[in-house]
Amino acid sequence: MARQIIIDTDPGQDDAVAILLALAAPDAVEVLGLTCVAGNVALAQTARNARGILALAGRGDVPVMAGCDRPLRRAPVTAGHVHGADGVRGVELPAPEAPLDPRDAVGFLIETLRARPEGRVTLVALGPLTNIATALERAPDIAERVAEIVVMGGAGAVAGNVTPVAEFNIHVDPHAADIVLSSGAALTLVPLDVTHKALVTPERNARFAALGGTIGATVAALTDPAGQESPRHGTAEPLHDPCTIAWLLAPELFAASRVNVAVETGSELCMGQTVVDWWGVTGRAPNARVLHGVDDEGLFALLTERLARL
Repeated sequence: MARQIIIDTDPGQDDAVAILLALAAPDAVEVLGLTCVAGNVALAQTARNARGILALAGRGDVPVMAGCDRPLRRAPVTAGHVHGADGVRGVELPAPEAPLDPRDAVGFLIETLRARPEGRVTLVALGPLTNIATALERAPDIAERVAEIVVMGGAGAVAGNVTPVAEFNIHVDPHAADIVLSSGAALTLVPLDVTHKALVTPERNARFAALGGTIGATVAALTDPAGQESPRHGTAEPLHDPCTIAWLLAPELFAASRVNVAVETGSELCMGQTVVDWWGVTGRAPNARVLHGVDDEGLFALLTERLARL
């Protein structure tokens, strides 16, 4: 039986690839809906991008709901300098096939988790955790109903990508991340420690282009590392969000540890830092499974094989 998932997202070019990967694996995951949140760009654009991605895959039947347009307690932060004003670096997406679903994203999360059997639905969070935290605050009972919350976010033993210690998704809404990590829900964290080992090189990007058709061309354009050189990875670029879906499809590709993770919400210097207790020195009980290793060749083989099916 396919795992039922809701993807909470702020597309984002790597969000787009993650969504396409999920849609390319209907035997393994059933996408019940996309709930959008402000993050990489403002909410209206993330919701538009989500519907464009679905149109690209011919899946206008999947509902898209808009959620929170700002963090819980902080001013909005976006990443237009990384993703462009449109969130996808100018890559043209098809016009949406369906209008935005009028339901509120937070309400959809709560209603779906309450309506489905306990442990049936997994939440996959690709952006700031504002929607999910708001749902947990409104309906604490859903923490026990969710099968798992898989979060792309955080940085454990590696440096942050928006501050020296904080990863973007957690930094944007650290208070929301703290609520999710403290909720008692089953949680898997996919931090920079693993996503920075999933690098799109020019050769891997060429494999996407070689898939042909609109899907291959669009994925290649979304993941093109040209012009994105960095001191950390040179001409390669991390492919963050698809690691969440890959974890659901092929967990054997990853190394993980059960540890305690806390989020810094008090210090402006370290705001949004995920403090991972790798060695159990705090005595705090583990609250998350944290991925820290990946078979990167296996990951990209999975990506190309699945995307070829769309």
